[in-house]
Amino acid sequence: MSISPDGPKAMPGDHQISSADSARLKAGAVGLVGVLLMAVANAAPITAMSFNVPIAIGYGNGISASAGFLFATIVLTIFAVGFVSMARYITTAGAFYGFITQGLGQLWGMASGLIAAVAYIIFEASLVGGFSYFASEYVLKPAGINVNWMIIAAIGIIIIAVLTYYSVTLAAGVLGVTLVLEVLLLGALGLSVLFKGGPDGYMFGEIVPPQNAFTSLPEDAFGTGVAAGVAAIGIFFAFWSWVGFETTAVYGEESKNPKRNVPIATMIAVIGLGLFYTFMSWMVVVGNGAAKSVEVSAGAAPVDLWLGLVDANLGGFMVLAYKILLVVGSFACAMAFHNAASRYIFAMGRESASGFLRRSIGSVNAKHGSPATASFVQSGITLVLCILFLLFTNVYIEGEAVPELVPYVNVYGLLALIGTAMILIVQTITSFAVISFFWVKKVHKGNVIATLICPILGAIGMLYALWLLWSNRNFAAGLAADSLVFTLMPLYVIGLLIIGFGYAAWVRAKRPDLYAEIGRTTIEEAHERV
Repeated sequence: MSISPDGPKAMPGDHQISSADSARLKAGAVGLVGVLLMAVANAAPITAMSFNVPIAIGYGNGISASAGFLFATIVLTIFAVGFVSMARYITTAGAFYGFITQGLGQLWGMASGLIAAVAYIIFEASLVGGFSYFASEYVLKPAGINVNWMIIAAIGIIIIAVLTYYSVTLAAGVLGVTLVLEVLLLGALGLSVLFKGGPDGYMFGEIVPPQNAFTSLPEDAFGTGVAAGVAAIGIFFAFWSWVGFETTAVYGEESKNPKRNVPIATMIAVIGLGLFYTFMSWMVVVGNGAAKSVEVSAGAAPVDLWLGLVDANLGGFMVLAYKILLVVGSFACAMAFHNAASRYIFAMGRESASGFLRRSIGSVNAKHGSPATASFVQSGITLVLCILFLLFTNVYIEGEAVPELVPYVNVYGLLALIGTAMILIVQTITSFAVISFFWVKKVHKGNVIATLICPILGAIGMLYALWLLWSNRNFAAGLAADSLVFTLMPLYVIGLLIIGFGYAAWVRAKRPDLYAEIGRTTIEEAHERV
């Protein structure tokens, strides 16, 4: 890129779009707070705490679960430093897709973008499964109402489709209210334990320092009779709890002052979530005591680790509020992933070699400035995935079918596991893209720490998390470990890479003009500057 009297010039192949372009999302639709709320809603704090912390305690690093969250905070913050360095120069709805293309080229950009898109696509179905399970088992059945989970899922999908059809501002408002309520309730619980204390004291040294993350739960810990855990499980589920923070970049095209707001929102989301997760996972162990924390987490009703403490410290009414927020929080998380997925579909659609795809999923609603067609496509995919799980999968415990567990074990659990692995892979590739962008292509002069050292350390951290997943994949899958969906997991990534590389190579040979645009659609007034 060079500087002329007329201002900065784009790199060869860059496709800039102006505020008048019909394929551009509504500019300035959401500010810093809105971007931050949608990104943090993706992480679903109440869902992450309620279901990932008990797994970490009961099957991973025991009462040192919060050390795993602190370790993940450190790794993801290091990754985020390089990530936001790229966001300061590249503004596009494609996020990882655009970043990797700018750093490593169109072949890697298309392949990685396809993996990221599929991850976000299946994350919505995953959270819809969790939402329908929580609603059925924790709210409706206790009230004497029996409704098949698929009906609840379909209703949720329709509501999300309607809300996301309109401007992103509406979705941000809904997510904001939900998120604030989640954080207030969890925060109140944490503070109540902090002031009240617990049966074994605060146990700070045994719980919080990050080196404790690598200590596995010993067999018969605290005389509970619980089997030994694997520290890697606790660490992986800590990383799992953050998935979604990186979607701040997805909203850059619709953000006010994206070169400022996206980096700030990303760092606040990573560090803020990390400190909050660490604090809450520490407080839940303190409040319950060491032995009870392990025993309940490894038992038949692990969510009671939280519900029992809420009842004891905040009262029975707040238990009902917690259950409702667990349902609403899962729904909000599903909608946040829907927003991210539809923008990936849109970003790739507007650069497609197919005129039909450009005019459909690559188009923007003229009135609301939203990726309406891509959004409806995403809703359809989510509905089909849920129906397929309903018709062709089941969960078996000691040989007995338990269909009511399908939305939780298969839809929520399996899809989240697969999607998390995909995101970790893309984040690793993004770290290398940052290094290439600043130090190989030398598009801009980069800070050594922010654009070289941090991406290297971030990539190592992501690869470590992936190794933890792969080496403990059957344990992580739990009751779904024998599922064909889980068994084929490596093939999904390999297949998407082949399709992405193959498509990009075909476009390069047949349509070099379109190949030059892959992953390079950026915003004119927010474009990279030297």
